[in-house]
Amino acid sequence: MNTDTLTGNATDIGGKIKDGIGDALGDKKLQSEGKADQLEGKTQKVYGEARDFVEDSVRPIVDYARQFARERPFAAAALGGVLGIALINTLRGK
Repeated sequence: MNTDTLTGNATDIGGKIKDGIGDALGDKKLQSEGKADQLEGKTQKVYGEARDFVEDSVRPIVDYARQFARERPFAAAALGGVLGIALINTLRGK
């Protein structure tokens, strides 16, 4: 869990409180501010969760690729060349 997720949760809770108070007092402006805060909080929370997912799933692949390149530099260079040629041919339409 990162700061975006935590901040998003806090903003969402604050928005729910504002929304409830605005509803109880009949203050439509406060109520709409609460709903806006809830939306902002949920958006930030989803962003934080996406960051966590990418960090947890992509980081090990990148670490493995770096380790492979350090341990087998010629094989890594050959693999990079093959992938480069495949990419060029794909972009050229062959």
